[in-house]
Order: sequence, then C-alpha cells, then structure tokens
Amino acid sequence: MELQEKVSVPIFTEVDKDVFLRDIYPERSPAVLRGVCLGPCLEKWTVEYLGQRGRDKEVKIHVSTVPQMDFLHKNFAYKTLPFNEFVKRASEKKHSDFFLCDEESYYLRSLGEDVRKEPADLSKQFPDLAEDFHIPHFFEPDQFFSSVFRISSCGLQLWTHYDVMDNLLAQVTGMKRVALYSPQDALHLYLSGDKSEVVDIDSPDLKRFPEFVKAKRYECVLEPGDLLFIPALWFHNTLALQFGVGVNVFWRHLPADSYDRKDPYGNKDPAAATRALQALERALHTLDELPADYRDFYGRRMIQRIQQRTHCDTTTQHSTLPSSQFTKPG
Repeated sequence: MELQEKVSVPIFTEVDKDVFLRDIYPERSPAVLRGVCLGPCLEKWTVEYLGQRGRDKEVKIHVSTVPQMDFLHKNFAYKTLPFNEFVKRASEKKHSDFFLCDEESYYLRSLGEDVRKEPADLSKQFPDLAEDFHIPHFFEPDQFFSSVFRISSCGLQLWTHYDVMDNLLAQVTGMKRVALYSPQDALHLYLSGDKSEVVDIDSPDLKRFPEFVKAKRYECVLEPGDLLFIPALWFHNTLALQFGVGVNVFWRHLPADSYDRKDPYGNKDPAAATRALQALERALHTLDELPADYRDFYGRRMIQRIQQRTHCDTTTQHSTLPSSQFTKPG
C-alpha cells in the first residue's frame, strides 16, 4: 500500500511574543511551542481539583460507544452532566454509570452562555479555573475571539477539520497526538464543508479515498505544557493518548468584518469566501444549460481561470507584514 508522507512539526523553545511574531507566525506553518508559561494549571488541574472548582455546573458533552468520533455521520449523542460528574467519568476507562455502554468515550467542547450568539470564553464559563490558566499574549487583545475548554477521554479521536482563525492549542494535562494537513492539500482530503470524509486517517479506505495518500501529514505529540500553533485553514485531527485537558485560544488575524458575525464557533468561512462559493454554484447551474461536451470545455476553462487567479506557492510567498497589521493566511 502506498504510504502517506509524514513530517514532524518543529519544536521551538524559549518563545516570547517577539520571537513568535518574527520567526514563527509569518511562516504560516504549525509549530510546537515548548516552555511557554501557562500558569499554575499545569500543577493544579487534577481530576479532583477540576471537579471541586467546576462543581455541578451543567455541561453539554459528546458521548460515543466508539472512541473515533465522526461529526459527518454523527456517531455520538449529545448529553448533559454536572461538570464534576463528567470529569470523573471522562477520566475512567470503564464506567459504573453510563449512557450508552460501560466503555463509552466522552468529549467536552465548552460553549458560550448563549450558544447561538456568544463564543466560548473560559473566564466566563469557568472563572475559577480561568484564574489558573494564563493566555499567551501573542496577539493584540482586540483580536481575541474565544478560549475553548476541551476535555477528552483516553483514546478519543476527533474528526479532521479546519478553522478560519489562527489558534493556539494549549495541552494542560495528558498527552495528545495531532495530525495536520496543509490547506494546499485540501483536494486530497475529500471535504464535506470544513470536514474531511476520511474518518480513519491511520488506516484509510483507499478504494474510497485513493487521493488521500497524496496529502502530506504533519504530526506531533503534545506533552503537558506544550502549545501548538495551528494557522487558519490548516486541517487537524487529534487523538488523546491519555485523559487530557486543554484550552484552544482563537484570534482574528483578518479584519473583524471579514468574518461571519453570526458565528460563535469561529468555523464559518469568511464572508467573501462564502459569496465566492455561492457565485460558483450559480455559474455551475448556468453551465447546466449547455450540452455535456460544452459543459466539459467551459468547465475546464473555469478551472484554469481559477488556478491562474488564486493558486500561489506559499513556500516563497510568506507574509512580511509588521506584527501590528493583520496578516493573510498563505
């Protein structure tokens, strides 16, 4: 079987804001930042401590009979539990209390108070725990979008997807494997919206997804205290090697009006991209008025035109804007 090319995500130490903005951010590639101060959470956030501080606040969680969660086919159920009970169950491998089966997997992605309007914010949803976590100040305060609290059962694997904002994934406890794919490999990932249809990236069905092996896989294992910089549009897939707690911090790297204002999750395509995709759908419907051989001919011309206008070599066209300006993803 043809093997997918794998590349290790580079690891940087002694990174401060100046180093990040000068040496790492402009490259528009994933990077592990090791040794950045995240606060007392690294020592404090045990299962017992989390339960005591989070108390009986109700949280909405994903529960699945299998550890490989698939958002496209929804192989999980949404359930509600008190936070302290959720943490207890998520840290167990076998459960005496359960919803679906005694080996079910749990996943929390924190939500805003008004889930339809407000992004997640650790300081608002879990203020007692937020005191322990220090958000790295690698971006301007007015660029901040959300801080998402994440807790996973051991073995839990999340679907491959991209986000439209830059983010830092802080691994506070446990170890996590992260596989990433460049935006330039999007055509090899069999996309449905912002998600890949290839659920099992380690043993893919190459009869259904023959092009998947052409996508270069970047990979790292995050240890407690590590930060992973995930640039916007980079696809990522996470696998919890242990029960783990983390925080994602998202920020706007494009002007604020570039984003969908009704998007509390930060994963809707930028407004201009949405309009362009809608225009493409209208153009394709127009081509349907032509015979098949004409559709083929003019479809190829459209593809050529799109390639001429939009494709770029990001290995030579990195952004060099000053850190005070917004930068555009490669």
